[in-house]
Amino acid sequence: AAPAGAVAFGVKHTEGVSVDVLFRGHAEPEAVSSAGKRWPLDEGTVLRFSMSQASSEVNDNKVTVSFYAEGGKPINQAGVFLTGVGISLDVDADRDGAVEKNSPNKASWAWGPEGHGAILLVSCDKDFP
Repeated sequence: AAPAGAVAFGVKHTEGVSVDVLFRGHAEPEAVSSAGKRWPLDEGTVLRFSMSQASSEVNDNKVTVSFYAEGGKPINQAGVFLTGVGISLDVDADRDGAVEKNSPNKASWAWGPEGHGAILLVSCDKDFP
């Protein structure tokens, strides 16, 4: 996706994003932390970016890749906006109709009307032969 004539690239990103530059043949990624650093544009180079927490609003994080010609002349930029989505599988461990992240009853299970712990119903039948 790099423009014609590009020989290097640089990456900028917002605080909520982590970016790694992975090179073919290198086992460990190089974390992108310093603004202004440039890497050679080699075949097999991969940018891997991630977010460690959910966004507060849509498109609140961004990664911008700048492409450079021989001699460091800027050619073009490409950017992507990111929205981190928090996904959690949680349970009503007290069986009181409220899902609480810190319920002490998540680690154990007790049978009966005064019981606690998750109840999981799994459909294991074969709907379609």
